[in-house]
Amino acid sequence: MLENYLPILVLVAIAFAFALGSVVMSRLVGPKKPSAIKLAPYECGMPLVGTARDRVSVKFYIIAMLFIVFDIEAVFLYPWAVMFKKLGLFGFVEMGVFIAILLVGYVYVWKKGALEWE
Repeated sequence: MLENYLPILVLVAIAFAFALGSVVMSRLVGPKKPSAIKLAPYECGMPLVGTARDRVSVKFYIIAMLFIVFDIEAVFLYPWAVMFKKLGLFGFVEMGVFIAILLVGYVYVWKKGALEWE
């Protein structure tokens, strides 16, 4: 029974050795010329504003969560589109209800001003 798992164990060992070898080799062979510019944090090509300890507005997190909620609908739309003909009218109505609920949520969020970035 154990011999069935031997190829998996060998694959895991090879993957681990490759990952460890890559890190060690990049450390040994890579260039080492640190400077103030190279060691400075890089954010989107813009100069830093403030410190890393600054508070971030809650608005940022709300918009991020709303993006995730409304982006998930694409995950549900793809399998529905693939199986559209097999699902028939029932699938069409169910997806219509799903999109209607999302639309109501989107209108609510829009009216509350949650998408306004100040």
